[in-house]
Amino acid sequence: MKILKNIIIFKILLFTILASPNVKSAEECFEKTSRAIFKFNMALDNIVLEPIAKGYNKLPSPVRTGTKNFTSNISTLLSIPNNVLQGNFKQVGHSVGSFAVNTTVGILGIFNPAEKMGLKPHKEDTGQTLATYGIGPGCYFVLPILGPTTARDSIGLLADTFIDPFAHVTLREKELFGASGSSLDYYTIKATGTVDFRAENDQNFESLEKNSIDLYSSLKSIYLQDRENKIKNSTDDVDEWGNLDN
Repeated sequence: MKILKNIIIFKILLFTILASPNVKSAEECFEKTSRAIFKFNMALDNIVLEPIAKGYNKLPSPVRTGTKNFTSNISTLLSIPNNVLQGNFKQVGHSVGSFAVNTTVGILGIFNPAEKMGLKPHKEDTGQTLATYGIGPGCYFVLPILGPTTARDSIGLLADTFIDPFAHVTLREKELFGASGSSLDYYTIKATGTVDFRAENDQNFESLEKNSIDLYSSLKSIYLQDRENKIKNSTDDVDEWGNLDN
């Protein structure tokens, strides 16, 4: 019954976005509400996430690298069905090959030998897949804890839990197969990835807070540009902040 309810909700949301005007750029919606949620998120970041990130950065580099590789390897699973849906079968091969090599030879993804073999999978999610089908971003808004998003990406976020193999094993294994899955594993991996990202970009956050006239607008611009680059599979060697990767 719960699965059926989730499917119905997802279909309603998908129909809503498919029926909406296909605009190329995100439109600001609920700005006052989004700014209020943004202030809440920033307060939460200052109290909880930033101190954890700074502590995480004090860990030995091999530990941080291994953690990043591990969470990145698991996130590759989501790319496989999305590459299939996009018809990008070359990237399907990269994703499957990378996950298989790193999970075995790389010891559960702690190491990344796949990259040295030339396997470099693009990270794909359902929001990106919807964009390749010509669906515009719709409204831009900010969610509590999860941060900036668009109507398309928020629906994609929900859809990800239906097609991500890791989500099925952890969130829906009991519902689907009667087996004992643990949602704690799923949320732990997501939280660890968030901490790793926050720690890696700690200086970027501090610089942005110090130099931005309007931090809300600055982070909105960074988010939307990053999503556009990911949708286009930009070959420019830049990170989420527009900085050149070394």
